Formats: sequence, structure tokens, C-alpha cells
Amino acid sequence: MELKERAGAVRRKLLDYYGRPEWRAPLPAMDELVSTILSQNTNDGNRDRAFAALRTRFPTWEQVRDADPQEVIQAIRSAGLANQKGPRIQKLLQEITARRGELSLDFLSEMELADARQWLLQFTGVGPKTAAIVLLFSLGRPAFPVDTHIYRVTGRIGLRPMTMNVEKAHAHLESLLPEESYYDVHLNLIRLGREVCHPRRPECPACPVRELCDYYAHQYQPPEEQQK
Repeated sequence: MELKERAGAVRRKLLDYYGRPEWRAPLPAMDELVSTILSQNTNDGNRDRAFAALRTRFPTWEQVRDADPQEVIQAIRSAGLANQKGPRIQKLLQEITARRGELSLDFLSEMELADARQWLLQFTGVGPKTAAIVLLFSLGRPAFPVDTHIYRVTGRIGLRPMTMNVEKAHAHLESLLPEESYYDVHLNLIRLGREVCHPRRPECPACPVRELCDYYAHQYQPPEEQQK
């Protein structure tokens, strides 16, 4: 089976199993950018608490930008690594203001996709995943974010070379899937990674894509079947 064909089959299996996912209501792009930075190296609950505390303490991004750094750090403490994330967020807001004269990313909707991606990637702390999340979920642009779950799951299934790093995996996986599928494949692969394809002791017999998975074939099928 060709790789694109297998990627399409994985998508259909996940849609049959999980249905068409719906994430929370889209955030404005600037909100999504800061929220995604807060999410690094923590869970969704901690991220959401930190984001809510930050917006309660500072209702506008201009106020966050201009605040005392220690007050920002204290507001986002629940996200972890606050001493790094606070200054990073403030520097990001300062640099966007310097380049654009305002704290809005709506203009990215009008740019060529590659240019919009590169514009986001110029900032410290904004990698391919963060840029893709902003583009896909806030701006409705065709980008495929690769988080730790998607990276693990796609490697096990065989949708990417095991030696491919996460940065290259973004463009590789985008090339395998139709643009209209990015939203549901992203969310359903994350759910599969959280609920079934765990980092340790994955529940392969319960996996809806096990028949398409290299890892399952090597772990559970006899050698003579693997060679077919």
C-alpha cells in the first residue's frame, strides 16, 4: 500500500472510530499564539489555568507586553517554566509591535501560506508546531501541527521514517494528506495517542488502526505473516 493510500486509510478508520472531532471555539490568533507557548511542557489544564489568570490580571495584550515581568511570571505560574515563558511572551509581544505597530495577527490570513508560516517562525519560542496551530485553528489555513503524540503514533504506524525529526515531520505529513483532512486527522491522532497508543505499553489489540500499523505487525503477528 502506498504511503498516501495508507494515510487516507488511517484517516477513515479514525473517523469511523472517533467521529469528526470538534475542538473548542477558535481563539483569536494572538490569543492562540500565547496559549500555545504556555502549553509547552505542560498539560492542557495547566495551560488553560495560566492563560485565564494572565487575561484576568491583564485584559489586553498591550498590558501584558508592558507589565512588570515578575507580575507576568506570577500570573502564569501554573503553566510551569514561568521564568522562561513570561519573558518569552513579553519579548514576542514587543517584537510583534515593533514589526506591525499593533498586536494583531489577522493580517496573516491575507499572506501566502508559506510566508505566513515563516513570519511566525522568526520569533524565539515559535516553532513549526506553534506556527501550524495558529494557522490551522485560528486562521483556518491548511497547516498540520505535529505534537509529541502525533510524532509517536505516526512513527509507529509507519507514516513517517522513524529517523525523521519532528521538524521535518510537519511537511512530510502535510504531503501525505489532503488539506481538508488536517483538522480531523490532527485531533484524532492526538486522541489515539492519549487513549490507546501510549508511550509505554500501547494497547495495540484495541487500536482501530492496528491492521495498518507497522508496530502492531512486528509485535503481534507471526514472522511468516510479517513477510507477506
